[in-house]
Amino acid sequence: MKVSAPSRETEDALAIEESLRFPERFAVLYDRYFPDIHRYVAGRLGTQTADDLTAEVFLAAFRGRDGFDPARGTARGWLYGIATNLVAHHRGQEARHLRALRRVSADDGIDAGHEELVAGRLTAAGVRGPLATALEAMPESDRDVLLLLALADLSYEEIAHALGVPTGTVGSRLNRVRKKLRAALGGVNPLIGASDG
Repeated sequence: MKVSAPSRETEDALAIEESLRFPERFAVLYDRYFPDIHRYVAGRLGTQTADDLTAEVFLAAFRGRDGFDPARGTARGWLYGIATNLVAHHRGQEARHLRALRRVSADDGIDAGHEELVAGRLTAAGVRGPLATALEAMPESDRDVLLLLALADLSYEEIAHALGVPTGTVGSRLNRVRKKLRAALGGVNPLIGASDG
């Protein structure tokens, strides 16, 4: 009889539990999630701030590990929740980051290359300003939900756990955000460069 390997969620919860007696076991989570959390924080606040703030996320998680409850959600969602809370303390910096993105011209950073890649980059660059404006105008709760989905690729359940809200709230916020973004971008989907409807 073949025994299946434990899931990542089970491994994470076990590492947290074991870290209460053997603190070095927490390194499993650090090694597994640091790049993803860093990418999320960098997407919200810029790369320069992400180094320090990501380290703060893991320090806060380590200090609060005795409060982690696997019955409430995954370690991944818990870590993104901590990251989102720390980003909230840097809202002014996030607003400056969004204003800087809005000012970037459509041709900045575009390299020659494969036709579809270049076309996609041009389309994305062309909506960067309106997208940054729409993100900046969004309520923080809506922006958090959107960016946990877009930057962190979390599931609705993980977003709900990260923010401490019901899954249905995540769905309704995302539906509202999508409508606002579609209107702000004139119906253009920046990923494919076509009109949505």
